[in-house]
Amino acid sequence: MSAAAAGGPAVRPAGRLAGRRAVVTGGTRGIGAAIVARLVAEGASVLTTARGPVGSLPEGVHFVTADATVADDASRVARAAREKLGGVDILIDNAGGTDARPDSVLDTGDEEWHHNLETNLMSAVRLDRAVLPGMIAQGSGVIVHISSTAAHEPMGEAAAYSAAKAALSSYSKNLADRLGPRGIRVNRISPGLTITSAVEEVLERISARDGSDRAAALDTWMAGLGGIPLQRPGTAEEIAALTAFLVSDEAAWITGTDHVIDGGMLRAL
Repeated sequence: MSAAAAGGPAVRPAGRLAGRRAVVTGGTRGIGAAIVARLVAEGASVLTTARGPVGSLPEGVHFVTADATVADDASRVARAAREKLGGVDILIDNAGGTDARPDSVLDTGDEEWHHNLETNLMSAVRLDRAVLPGMIAQGSGVIVHISSTAAHEPMGEAAAYSAAKAALSSYSKNLADRLGPRGIRVNRISPGLTITSAVEEVLERISARDGSDRAAALDTWMAGLGGIPLQRPGTAEEIAALTAFLVSDEAAWITGTDHVIDGGMLRAL
């Protein structure tokens, strides 16, 4: 017989997120996977999404196949969260990205603009809209939008991506202003160069192009960004640690803010 059935206190996992219910989009690789693992370690119950089947996930994590760019999938994810978790306390809008190409802004066609806006802005807008009624009804919740330093310092080879992330910043700030009185916090995280499997693939291409090794390829990339004062890229686990703090009660008075985590790369005040 459980403690709850015997009339005693319910047993909950240890951690500052014990009993919290979280949804993380794009949580099967890279930064998203690190966030899922960190939230689970902190005691949260987690549902995550990706466009296709996955291999292994942390024990107990629920998975839903969903494409962030498909409008109907947002409602399906929200419904699955209600069914599997009983509701949502934490929403991490992590799905996003770009296929950066060395084209000028004038060479970027409508299709690429629409793709970046759907992937990096509308994916968050739609899922927020699907999940928020439950948060409003319970009078609490936390949303984190994973953005990019590209929102602050436009990438010449990815103008549409930079613009979409800047739009996400504007939307996120507006949402925080509107939802604060309802007990819901909204923040952004803007990572700089972070080592993930996708970044490793780019490093391989740079190495092949230049006939260099991985270390030289990484130096070339960092130099192209203007240098990183801490002399290294970030890790997905470092982004996840910041995420876990922002969704915890330790950050209870933080909302409407953008948290740049880039080793000091951005020089803007």
